[in-house]
Amino acid sequence: MSEIRHCLPPDRNPRRPRLVLPEGSIDTHVHVFEPGYPLSPGRGYNPPHSTLADLKHLHATLGIGRVVFTQPSVYGVDNSAILNAMAALNAQSANRARCVVALGMGVTDRELAALDASGVRGVRLNTDNKGGMPVAIRDVPDLASRISAFGWHLEFLFPGKDIIELMPVFTALKVPMSIAHFAYQPASDGVAAAGFQALIELVRRGNTWIKISGANRVSTTDLPPYDDVKPMAHALIEAAPQRVLWGTDWPHPNKYLVNPNDADLVDAFGDWVSDHAMRRTIMVDTPAAFYRF
Repeated sequence: MSEIRHCLPPDRNPRRPRLVLPEGSIDTHVHVFEPGYPLSPGRGYNPPHSTLADLKHLHATLGIGRVVFTQPSVYGVDNSAILNAMAALNAQSANRARCVVALGMGVTDRELAALDASGVRGVRLNTDNKGGMPVAIRDVPDLASRISAFGWHLEFLFPGKDIIELMPVFTALKVPMSIAHFAYQPASDGVAAAGFQALIELVRRGNTWIKISGANRVSTTDLPPYDDVKPMAHALIEAAPQRVLWGTDWPHPNKYLVNPNDADLVDAFGDWVSDHAMRRTIMVDTPAAFYRF
């Protein structure tokens, strides 16, 4: 059995970004790793302790008012950590948080209804990280049918090279879908690459929302300025300006060399998107509607 690696913690000293984000901005992609929640034995990495208190401090520093928790692969289908974090934030301020969970096919309609009432808005399917894919690809249509009554979406994360092979799965979906981190398309391949053009096709179809998150995952460098990612952000915004989302990806799990200061990611977004109305669309209006805040 291979050793489970310990990934880096986030930068524990976030600075205030140069960009002032629009009021009500939503971070659509974060995780929490609180002590006391059991990790799945089938996980692919050991996460750093990154608590809700840490996240609240980060968002206060960055100027972010609302958040979407995304189930990390290391917890399998035990969503307790993110559900409890969401509940804690919503108890402090109504409609401050939402969740995207991981589920197996055995989930009941009553459980789905309870999750929806709590603030869950989608199911994550992660083929990139061990433990993140609790259902078979062949079961995706059935899962989509189960969640459609609740207005949920499917969120995908997959190795970038797989996008062509997965296109039939994506184009057959009858529920909305989202894809994180530029669909892991390498910035070094350029916007003309087949994988990135497949992504453009998906967002133009009208059923796919794309997160321009994880610049440090697709750039040739782990640290800013991420100039090679800028053409991809521009191309996606041009193709589907009403279906682009943004997130920090805090605390940047499954990274092992260096992590950026999260203010660098906010400032990179400001560099990619100079128009104030478009900034508000991406940071506030689109995610508020998509996640039903």
